[in-house]
Amino acid sequence: MTATRKRRTGELDRFFEVVAPDDIRIKGHRIGIEDVLLLYLDGYVPEQIAARYPTLSMREIRAAIAYYERDREQVDAYLRAVLAHEEASRRAQQANPSPARVRLRALASARRSESRRDGGVAHPA
Repeated sequence: MTATRKRRTGELDRFFEVVAPDDIRIKGHRIGIEDVLLLYLDGYVPEQIAARYPTLSMREIRAAIAYYERDREQVDAYLRAVLAHEEASRRAQQANPSPARVRLRALASARRSESRRDGGVAHPA
């Protein structure tokens, strides 16, 4: 193992927890590196990311960004995989909603129909 590879592996062990191939979290948090990096790639600066995730230290945020900058190709592939997984999960949830979601949608639909029928006037419960 080269010195550079050892340093990168040490950094991963120090700042990040690899829960699964598509789930790398900032150690000690339930926040994934994708949460930080997607904001960074949208133009947020570390201070804005810290405001969004106040439990993260600036050092942790900068470590995620530095990891991205050093291994951009690998991290871009990771981000694409995470986003694809999230989209597939969203489609599966929409195709097979939970019974609670079905009931909530039916209630919302009934309320909208009732509101239209009553001319948009809300009735006290």
